[in-house]
Amino acid sequence: MSSWTLQGKTALITGGTKGIGKAIVDEYVTLGAEVLAVARDLSMADKHPKAQYLEGDITDPTFRQQLVYTAEKKWGQLHVLVNNVGTNVRKKFVEYTEEEYRKLFETNLFAMMALTQLAHPLLVKSGNGSVINIASVAGSVDVQSGPPYGMTKAAIIQFGRHLAVEWAPTVRVNTVSPWYIQTPLTASVLSQPDRLERILSRTPMGRVGKPHEVAGITAFLAMDHASYITGQNVQVDGGFTSKGL
Repeated sequence: MSSWTLQGKTALITGGTKGIGKAIVDEYVTLGAEVLAVARDLSMADKHPKAQYLEGDITDPTFRQQLVYTAEKKWGQLHVLVNNVGTNVRKKFVEYTEEEYRKLFETNLFAMMALTQLAHPLLVKSGNGSVINIASVAGSVDVQSGPPYGMTKAAIIQFGRHLAVEWAPTVRVNTVSPWYIQTPLTASVLSQPDRLERILSRTPMGRVGKPHEVAGITAFLAMDHASYITGQNVQVDGGFTSKGL
């Protein structure tokens, strides 16, 4: 059997039925992991037949408790937590309402922080726990996605660095920051010819990414092969953040 595997690993993945999250669930199951995935609405979800799903909103403290309780009852421990849930409202900063930017922080940042804290004992029990947070290149540079979104993603990146130090050596914490990936969240932007042209002109590889290209690095970071990697922010961006003139 190949050592490039997630066989024997247990994984909790949020936002697991669309875009990047669905690709992560598919990749983990294919590589042998037992997966508990989360989605806000399962009625129209594209689910993997070998994964277990829970429906709920991770901004709800009661639901977060239920998630961790379910993982504990099912496995008694947790090897991998992938914090993938995220949303955005794209507009100029002066146009945001307080309710809108507070919702972005609650969904993208505060809920995942709370879930990570709750999951810590189970991650420690596994003996080699791994937290993988999905951020964005918007957390490092301006990509005209709206200041609140970029702020939440920047905070996620720094959260990962701090937590990697605090939780070593028992739990590794890494961040993955995609550029534009073909997902439902980016469809409204990528459907604009002028905007797409500008995006591609700034991307050395000349195309937008695909969900499985993000899923692959999250799978590697969860493997025992990555056991000495922690505190990193891996940018899956086709060279975007390296491009100058």
